[in-house]
Amino acid sequence: MKLPSGQQPPVPPAQPASQTIRPTGTTEVSREPVTASARQLLDQIQLANRETTLARVAEILNRQSGSSTDVLLDIRGKSLLVQAAIGKTELSPGDWVKVMRAGNELQLMGKLAPAPEAGIARALAQRLPWQQTLDTGLAKLMGALTQGLKQDPLPGQLPSARQTQALPESARQTIEQLVARLPSGTGLAPGAGGQAATPQQVRQWLSESGLFAESRLVQTPAAQLPDLKLALGRVITALLAQQGSTPEQFNRLTPISTPELMQAPLQFPQPLATPQAPGDGEPPSVGQMLRLLAGMLNRITVNQLHSQVLTARGGGDAAAPVSTLLLDLPWLTPQNEPRLAQVRIEQYPEDRQTDRKSSGPTTTEWRLSLTMDLDDAGPLHFDVALRQQAVSARVWAEKQATLRQVNEELPALRQSLTDLGLDVTDLECRRGTPQSSITRLEHRLVDTRA
Repeated sequence: MKLPSGQQPPVPPAQPASQTIRPTGTTEVSREPVTASARQLLDQIQLANRETTLARVAEILNRQSGSSTDVLLDIRGKSLLVQAAIGKTELSPGDWVKVMRAGNELQLMGKLAPAPEAGIARALAQRLPWQQTLDTGLAKLMGALTQGLKQDPLPGQLPSARQTQALPESARQTIEQLVARLPSGTGLAPGAGGQAATPQQVRQWLSESGLFAESRLVQTPAAQLPDLKLALGRVITALLAQQGSTPEQFNRLTPISTPELMQAPLQFPQPLATPQAPGDGEPPSVGQMLRLLAGMLNRITVNQLHSQVLTARGGGDAAAPVSTLLLDLPWLTPQNEPRLAQVRIEQYPEDRQTDRKSSGPTTTEWRLSLTMDLDDAGPLHFDVALRQQAVSARVWAEKQATLRQVNEELPALRQSLTDLGLDVTDLECRRGTPQSSITRLEHRLVDTRA
């Protein structure tokens, strides 16, 4: 059986119960109308006497001081307002409960154990306020290669008296290897998309972005994988060892967060300011760098959890993607300054009506969104859709001069896509930013329509 949201049924009830839930309609003046109204409401959701079903708690409308609570339930696609005598059972929006009709009342048989999606959402919410942008963090790490880090002040020591210390050798090597593997603005020449090495290079950059760190580590647990998230962990381990600290002490640190990410923590892509160039300003202390690294880890983890939540909630809607990946891909400018490309990859299910008419195999559609801010060209947003051999692309530019330049290059892009054996169905450039790039918040934490 599939639930109304498209999820598989939750696990069996975690605890049996026999609390009473009375459906309520408009205000009644006598018990007889109340009974008639309750019977009508239960008949409308086609629930027979002694029949059990699953319901989702949509909203807690009135938590009263006694044992009675007004709850809005979603049952079989319909909303039902009930007055629930739930006793010690704690209900929250999003919970699934098993109910049984007993005459003109509902009995709460049990609250279902939380679905895996609920745990993912809670973990996501815990990390949302503590994110640090990867480009800013990488700029600090690259600056530490030459400037070193300041020692944390000892008790009674003035901050100005702190000495600067070099990075541990293991941390230095890890950062140098990480920077050497980052995509470079000079690495891909115009028109290089047809070269055999280019797809493999892009695939490598995506796989090493940190989004797949845990799955890669499971496959090869003892390997020193070239991965952004794992590399940050190695830098943290080296700094903690130099200070004589333990991982438990790192977990107690408050991560340094980026203000823009706190204002709109789930917006993706996220418009961000240009990070400070490496080597500029005063070097951070070891403690500040550890807090910065903690924020960077949170940013990668938020993208991982956000991707899982969007994927879990997309399966019940035919218009929603069945798989979503969100990632920040750091890259280096020709001046060796870190920047971010924000990437969103979505897989959409086949159009069932169209595929029924076709005798060929069913197909899925892949959509790629890429956002980056270039020093001269300004913010650019690319939307690409691929279905079998048909491809369409739309480019958004905020600057008028960039818009004009992109339009001049569209014929060359069309030819490059054609040379790859693709049928270009639509290709255009518009000014501004696509509205679909904003992730809106709602009571379910993530809006899958973004």
